[in-house]
Amino acid sequence: MMDKELLAEKVEEVLRQAGFTTSDRCYLRPRSFDLAARKGDLFLLLKILANIDGLNEQTATEVRRLAMHLFASPILVGEKSRDQYLERGAVYFRYGIPTLSLSTLADCLIDDSLPLVYAAHGGLYVRINGTRMREMRLERGISLGALASELGVSRRTISKYEVEDMDTSVDVALKLEEIFQQELIQPVDPFHVGPSVEEKGLVTDDILRLLLDIGFEVVPTAQAPFNAITRNRDLVVLTGVSKFSSSMLKRARLMSSLSAVARAKSVVIVDGETKIECIEETALIEKRELEEIDATREFEDLVAEKQNR
Repeated sequence: MMDKELLAEKVEEVLRQAGFTTSDRCYLRPRSFDLAARKGDLFLLLKILANIDGLNEQTATEVRRLAMHLFASPILVGEKSRDQYLERGAVYFRYGIPTLSLSTLADCLIDDSLPLVYAAHGGLYVRINGTRMREMRLERGISLGALASELGVSRRTISKYEVEDMDTSVDVALKLEEIFQQELIQPVDPFHVGPSVEEKGLVTDDILRLLLDIGFEVVPTAQAPFNAITRNRDLVVLTGVSKFSSSMLKRARLMSSLSAVARAKSVVIVDGETKIECIEETALIEKRELEEIDATREFEDLVAEKQNR
């Protein structure tokens, strides 16, 4: 099994071949995700683990929260679960995050070949087009009972396939396609699984609370290179809070790289004084400057002013 560093390099290579723009790798600990990547409107937050069982629920919750507020898709890329290698062409899920092997990621992004199978408790499953299945059954005059008997399942199960789009085993799906001589298996799109509803978390930091007072929505983070996502209808800001230091400068550079891919602004609120206005694309704003601001538009103007100096 390759180590995480080598796997991360291979993931970056797949993304480059597929035409994605990638951020710098997140090297700061703790880190909920390792890499951000974008191609057009598809924005990915990637977590990379050789063994996917290393993802814990707290980290997964933060990745999902970040993805929701940055309009991104969370993806876990790995090699193994327990002692088993991940199947090529299958989507797994860890705490609600779609999980792929490196080869499956390449199939999706380079060859535009989405997986047909997903793994869940008890085995591998597929999604079938229940509406199309019902149309073909009725067109051919096949009763629920006759089809159920042919498949070795109950009439109720057939009804659920047709009405509720209930997923099924690979064997049953292949038998259905053989009976109707039509493709019924629907691809699984790991990049558009639907947004999850995540709690924003309490804002306890006094400086971040100043942004709340101005009128921003503030989503605090625990394991990201920034301390919060600050946003309103028109603006998304990766927001750090720090005293001036060499480590803060490194963090600001990483935030700049991430914000470029995220199509967001990047700001560090400095608790103290700084003579530096901007680190790459990350604006540095002193706490006292923030205290003088009364509206979101003033904040946005100050960020633009510092970035253009």
